[in-house]
Amino acid sequence: MINCQNVELRFGDKKLFEDVNIKFTPGNCYGIIGANGAGKSTFLKILSGEIDSTGGHVQMEKGKRLAVLKQDQFAYESERVMDVVIMGHSRLHEVMEEKDAIYMKPDFSDEDGMKAAELEGEFAELGGYEAETEAAQLLRGLGVSEDLHEKKMSELAGSEKVKVLLAQALFGNPDVLLLDEPTNNLDIAAVQWLEEFLINFENTVIVVSHDRHFLNQVCTHIADIDYGKIELYVGNYDFWYESSQLAQKMAKEENKKKEEKIKELKEFIERFSANKSKSKQATSRKKMLDNITLDDLKPSSRRYPFIQFKPDRELGKDLLVVENLSKTIDGVKVLDNVNFTLRGNEKAAFVGDQEIAKTTLFKIISGEMEPDSGSYKWGLTTSISYFPKDNSEFFDGVDLNLADWLRQYSPNDQTETFIRGFLGRMLFSGEEVFKKAKVLSGGEKVRCMLSKMMLSGANVLIMDEPTNHLDLESITALNNGLINFNGAVLFSSHDHEFVQTIANRIIEFTPDGVIDKQTTYDEYIEDQKLQKK
Repeated sequence: MINCQNVELRFGDKKLFEDVNIKFTPGNCYGIIGANGAGKSTFLKILSGEIDSTGGHVQMEKGKRLAVLKQDQFAYESERVMDVVIMGHSRLHEVMEEKDAIYMKPDFSDEDGMKAAELEGEFAELGGYEAETEAAQLLRGLGVSEDLHEKKMSELAGSEKVKVLLAQALFGNPDVLLLDEPTNNLDIAAVQWLEEFLINFENTVIVVSHDRHFLNQVCTHIADIDYGKIELYVGNYDFWYESSQLAQKMAKEENKKKEEKIKELKEFIERFSANKSKSKQATSRKKMLDNITLDDLKPSSRRYPFIQFKPDRELGKDLLVVENLSKTIDGVKVLDNVNFTLRGNEKAAFVGDQEIAKTTLFKIISGEMEPDSGSYKWGLTTSISYFPKDNSEFFDGVDLNLADWLRQYSPNDQTETFIRGFLGRMLFSGEEVFKKAKVLSGGEKVRCMLSKMMLSGANVLIMDEPTNHLDLESITALNNGLINFNGAVLFSSHDHEFVQTIANRIIEFTPDGVIDKQTTYDEYIEDQKLQKK
């Protein structure tokens, strides 16, 4: 258990949070959420002891072990992969090294023998004889093949290093597990394995993630950083989001009868009480949900951008025909005779690990790049707007303020009031519209690119990883905007919830070719699992 008492953190005059009083208990998984800059990762660092709070204190039970997901992929370049995983249990690794050093001594004494025996006893108590077996199981589960286990970290690809560091954090059954964005750079199979691992994990998990599907699968509680406080809510992310929306609705309609609100609350709790995550805790969570009162629901201060794409004209039946499209980049064939046909208002998600293939296809069909061979043809009624994965050319060195930047992409000579109002809906208010485009953060640039697309009136949107750099609020707004869009969408994303709720067609580039299915993402994943059995 970790107990926070009156914890606060300030940087000069800036207060991130104060009076934080929370107990994180075993058997539960806590998702830390909050707007960008709210202090989510910083709070994890306070819990781990990496940084000190400016007030209050954090206590962990004596004798309990805490593990943290490390972010530096290059910290262990000269180490063996298996050893890096076992380093997750620092004391066990120390004992291993100490006893190995004694056995290597050429002048082994009686005193050395006694010390070695003592270390062997501790080694056994810490599970040392099963350490390599457990480490190998974790690595295999995350998709790191056995032929890599004896290699040096420097020989691994970046995505493989991420998995090794995750295995390191999970190793040795830690009492408290702190994970900051654990699904970043993981493939579908690895994320699913991690979800299952955490659902069955019996100790305490505290996680920061922008992946709503992941938070819904694994979390029993949400810790929300808002108003400079950290409030704890029972349930997963969807429960928190729905309860927050309900609270805002109730705050706006205070004149309505309280009985009506109580009825709405009961119906709301009923929907969420059957959440499958952490089934062992389902009964106790149901009791906690049943005890929620109207006063427990607090409106959030979160601001959601208004994202709505309105096409200027309807699409016809013909959307896109791609025939034998091929492209080689730096000597590597990234597209090889690709063929597919899209019709009408289809929303196609391009998934899988072939990142360059997806980006190259989007560049070609949006007119940014020429294919080596093959062709593509858009329907006569299509108008296209493209969201590139790398948007730097739109901002680097651009000495325009936001209002003037956006005005470039307005189809008509819009008034200052219109432009500022549009930016305000995208959370650029007041003096922020005079910020220079070249100094924007990653999330701000994405919101600008989305504004550009909304002004285009296009009926076909091509979007390459549009959720990158966005906070949960902006992801949710974009998600809803694309669900409601009456046009066609071709997009790539690693956000499970985003793909599942938008796409009605899944196209995956694999080393063996293209898999193309008219289905939802969840159905596609299940189908692929069955085929591999």
